[in-house]
Amino acid sequence: MAQRDGVDLILEQWRRERPDLDHSPVGIVGRVSRLARELEQRLEPVYREHGLEPGWHDVLATLRRSGPPFALRPTDLTNASMLTSSGTTKRLDKLEQAGLIARSPDPADRRGTLITLTDAGRELIDALTEAHLENERRILAGLSEADQRRLADLLRKLQLGLPAQ
Repeated sequence: MAQRDGVDLILEQWRRERPDLDHSPVGIVGRVSRLARELEQRLEPVYREHGLEPGWHDVLATLRRSGPPFALRPTDLTNASMLTSSGTTKRLDKLEQAGLIARSPDPADRRGTLITLTDAGRELIDALTEAHLENERRILAGLSEADQRRLADLLRKLQLGLPAQ
């Protein structure tokens, strides 16, 4: 018999209480939701070890992987990252105070701003990326490479197939 988790108990309870309904979506959505929280708890310690506050990694990593000159407009930064626009300004303020990013006028749009990774920010994200990827490898160690590819494909399919809001 397959191993059981907390979502199995939830499904059993719903089947007992409301056998007239199909509760199978809970098996996926409940697990993805719980897993997202669990993954964040396992990623944050590595960020903290490198002096980052929650949410800073995504900003620095997005700027770093954008390539030279490691600069994006705030809208492009939000679209290219795993962040929502709410809270991005506060996060950028803190990153700027820490000397990891700089804001400057956008030469292509006089009303716009560019967010640029500073040398200190680039050094930090470059050092952190190795530790971050190793941490992610440890997190995924329970899955074979084939399972990881299959899961990534299924999650992509699920995300791309979400109905518009």
